[in-house]
Amino acid sequence: MLEQLLIFTRGGLLLWTCQELANSLKGSPVNALIRSCLLEERAGDSSFQYDAAGAAYTLKWRFHNELGLVFVAVYQRILHLLYVDELLDKVLQEFSLVYSPRRTEFHDFDDTFRQLLKETEANSQQKRGVGQQNSRKVIEGKRQVGHIEGKGTKSAGKKSSGQTLGGDDEADGDADGKAKVFGNGKSNGKIGNGVSVRNANGNSLSGSSSDDDSIMSKNSHETAFDVSKLKLRNSKVHGKKGVNPLEAQKPSSKEDVGKKKQTKKNRVWGDAPPPSKLDFTEPRDEAGQEGPDVVPIVTDQGLSLMDKDEEDDGDFEVDLEEDSAKERGDGEKKVPTKKGWFSSLVQSVAGKAALEKADLEPALKVLKDRLMTKNVAADIAEKLCDSVAASLLGKKQGSFTRISSTVQAAMEEALLRILTPKRSVDILRDVHQAKEQGRPYVIVFVGVNGVGKSTNLAKVAYWLVQHDVSVMMAACDTFRSGAVEQLRTHARRLQIPIFEKGYEKDPAMVAKEAIREAVRTQQDVVLVDTAGRMQDNEPLMRALSKLINLNEPDLVLFVGEALVGNDGVDQLTKFNQKLVDLSTTGSPRLIDGILLTKFDTIDDKVGAALSMVYVSGVPVMFVGCGQTYTDLKKLNVKSIVKSLLV
Repeated sequence: MLEQLLIFTRGGLLLWTCQELANSLKGSPVNALIRSCLLEERAGDSSFQYDAAGAAYTLKWRFHNELGLVFVAVYQRILHLLYVDELLDKVLQEFSLVYSPRRTEFHDFDDTFRQLLKETEANSQQKRGVGQQNSRKVIEGKRQVGHIEGKGTKSAGKKSSGQTLGGDDEADGDADGKAKVFGNGKSNGKIGNGVSVRNANGNSLSGSSSDDDSIMSKNSHETAFDVSKLKLRNSKVHGKKGVNPLEAQKPSSKEDVGKKKQTKKNRVWGDAPPPSKLDFTEPRDEAGQEGPDVVPIVTDQGLSLMDKDEEDDGDFEVDLEEDSAKERGDGEKKVPTKKGWFSSLVQSVAGKAALEKADLEPALKVLKDRLMTKNVAADIAEKLCDSVAASLLGKKQGSFTRISSTVQAAMEEALLRILTPKRSVDILRDVHQAKEQGRPYVIVFVGVNGVGKSTNLAKVAYWLVQHDVSVMMAACDTFRSGAVEQLRTHARRLQIPIFEKGYEKDPAMVAKEAIREAVRTQQDVVLVDTAGRMQDNEPLMRALSKLINLNEPDLVLFVGEALVGNDGVDQLTKFNQKLVDLSTTGSPRLIDGILLTKFDTIDDKVGAALSMVYVSGVPVMFVGCGQTYTDLKKLNVKSIVKSLLV
């Protein structure tokens, strides 16, 4: 049974809903659809699954792009209603006839909807009955064929009463009752462990087994590996008979050892003296600890890029028709980038009143290929193009407007909508709010191995210290060797405290004790460093889930590389899925934001940012763009969109 059907505008104004089905939904499935699907450019999907508040719904929708209307149907997932698509199409067609932008209520549409619902349900039952009849006919036909084949097999079985089977050989009985042997290419005689075979007359052929044994032994002597010959050959090579080759290779005197230890001297160019050893390591004492000569980093040595606003490069335009010509094979021909007024007039006048899918496919194909060359995951590029097509189907073209310009504008708007954060990402404001509540603001850094979690944690600490925020580091990477020492070095350079318990400790308990210490010492922020782990590592993912569930941090940052494409999507998806599966609470905690590292090494291939935001729905909060503490900045959304489309 249908749970609800709603009609509203793209601006969010509810125009009509079925009064008979009102107030019957559990939770807010329509709001979840708008927030998680329509605003995230997933309108190209066929349906949306809602699981919350003890309910499981399936939502389907239709767009009337010319009028700016959205039609949404909600039904229980277990029912699998087959008439919903047909019902939505009919409701869209009928409501568009009575719609007026001046009206906000359409109570007179109730009778029309009831009639459409009865018709679609009747058509669905009729189709189901026809389908059941056809399936019965197919089953009965198969049974009849099987019955006839069964009789044939019985008669064939009577004829083959003399059939015998043994080992890999197959014997079929003939009319005379004689046995014919069909082997696997073996000759008659004794095989392997004494199994004998018979010829067509039934006589045993085991008498030839001795010949076969002699042949096999001869072959084994010819093909076997003779270790004694190898030893003799090695002894002749080294000139010492009976001496172990490994021992023969050892030098006989200390003079030979001294000769081998001689190394090549450094080459001196010209008359310049030989350079001193390039050693940039920190000075250490006799115990191997860092000496007191470690120079701390002055926090006001430079302004972090987080506080610098980047200038936008202005508007841009891409000619998709030139690339479409290349796709068609006309790339060698010179295609003008700007068309004259007459060609634009012909295209706009001769074009169709409403856009169809065939009109959009050439431009969308070019956009999809361009996104994939910019390191966007293939399935995400396809879903984006499907969503843009769904938002343009049925829309009328404006005067003197090319289809390529319309598609480009729609894609640009979609990319801006995806990359723009849906919630506040002002960490400094959240830190001060937590300080007013008398608790530290906790940030947990998670990610796979080698992406730069500790380094970028230090960059975030440097930025916070510049804003007069007291910071403490928590060394919760108790798995990787050298992780605590690495974080200790950053803490000493930045002159901020660090909480550590060494290795082979429970990271969840270390983080909990670090938060307690921050409360005692009145620290504003606790930055928790965790071990790098692959998304399929079950033990480490379980430990990460325990750390997050036990300490309930304010922000969980996923640190990922800007170099990856499809792998970044897989990492982020599986991290979130593991946090859901291993959560011990009813509302699992997921990733809240993304920190992209090595952003200065990718040129214009910025597709990883789009892929990660699209698959997770969380914003990119930090971007690492260098090897110093100041190289941390915000994501420039307009610059990313330009890089993706140009």
